[in-house]
Amino acid sequence: MIFSERLKSEREKKGWSQAELAEKIHVSRQSVSKWETGKNYPSIEVIMDLSDLFGITIDELLRSDAELKEKVIQDSKQLAHPRWKLLFDSMFLVGAFLLVSKIIIIALNYFLGTQILNLEGAPRFIANFLPLILMVAGGIGSDALKDKYSE
Repeated sequence: MIFSERLKSEREKKGWSQAELAEKIHVSRQSVSKWETGKNYPSIEVIMDLSDLFGITIDELLRSDAELKEKVIQDSKQLAHPRWKLLFDSMFLVGAFLLVSKIIIIALNYFLGTQILNLEGAPRFIANFLPLILMVAGGIGSDALKDKYSE
């Protein structure tokens, strides 16, 4: 039996409406409805409350539904280095912004005959390759940290 069916079954055994169950665990009736139709899943805290309320183990609620079990596992994981991941993600975005800006400036200079200079006075190598370097470094760093979770 999957989680949604088990939840509905346990609620009906107690003779409660969705609204009554929602009130007991401090959520909206719509949340209970989405859980019972399989459109969404509750957080681990709510699963613990449901377990206590129905007098069944968390294991009985989780083991029946592989998708819910995976969601709970993923929700419990925390990135090992969230600040470094944010830094690398930011580097990538800054690089992308600079690259798009450079392309726009080149297009304006070419098509409209403007004389916009970007990074005047900076070494030509840096002016030309800084966006690419930021994007590559940010992408590699972010990718390396995306699956590193604290234990």
